[in-house]
Amino acid sequence: MTLSAGAPDLSVFDRIAVTGIAARGFHGVLDHERRDGQTFIVDVALFLDSRPAAAADDLALTVNYAEVAAAVVALIEGDPVDLIEALAQDIADACLAYAIVGAVEVTVHKPEAPVGVTFGDVTVTIVRHR
Repeated sequence: MTLSAGAPDLSVFDRIAVTGIAARGFHGVLDHERRDGQTFIVDVALFLDSRPAAAADDLALTVNYAEVAAAVVALIEGDPVDLIEALAQDIADACLAYAIVGAVEVTVHKPEAPVGVTFGDVTVTIVRHR
């Protein structure tokens, strides 16, 4: 992962990833996307220092990935946005709300996007940090 100048040094962070979080949402700019909805799949990677949690064997000192996954589903199923870039940003903001998270990488998959040609997937990946 490449980060912009001024980004934290992620070599001191650990990575917790939850991939393939799927839910039905109504995001998109076309009327039928808003009316009919479609499946969105999200991958989230959280960068944090997990050493305190590991040393104490204490969930309270890390991020509960079940909570993160539930928050992602709530955002997918929540208020529609036009662009998956906006959905990715909302998810990144929710992940960065955990004080322990120094950076996050979010990929939003839109495999049913109305592209007009045969394709495998459409994705947007963003990286955000404090």
